[in-house]
Amino acid sequence: MKINDAFWGALFMALGAAVLWAVRDYPNIPGQPVGPALFPGLIAMGLCLAGAILLWQGWRKRTEAPWLVWEAWVHSPRHRNALAVLLGSVVFYIAVSERLGFFLTAACMMLALFRALQLPWRKSVFWAVLATLAVHFAFYKLLRVNLPWGVLTPIAW
Repeated sequence: MKINDAFWGALFMALGAAVLWAVRDYPNIPGQPVGPALFPGLIAMGLCLAGAILLWQGWRKRTEAPWLVWEAWVHSPRHRNALAVLLGSVVFYIAVSERLGFFLTAACMMLALFRALQLPWRKSVFWAVLATLAVHFAFYKLLRVNLPWGVLTPIAW
């Protein structure tokens, strides 16, 4: 699907403005000239600038092409199925991750996603387990994000 750049520019500018609005009241660190709002603010200003450029370019080209063009893959049942599995896996994670735990939920999600991409079963299981372990290591061990253990709480490390 191709959407006119003016749409994306307006969306990026709105997102940047929302971030700037959210960080406006962040307190400064005592004795420091900068605070926690610095980096999100810089990124938000970059989003606003990039959005303005996209908006300008899209508005200039609005008569050359339609605002929305559906590509051929949108009509493919395989691609629709993969999109449904992707969106369903996000809902699945939100619904059951606390009770089932990250390992089991993420492995089920990844397996469903790899199968939607038509990988063979053996490869799907292998990559689902490997991806789940890699994401758990990155978030739980390195970034110290408290991922839910669910039914595996008795063996949590």
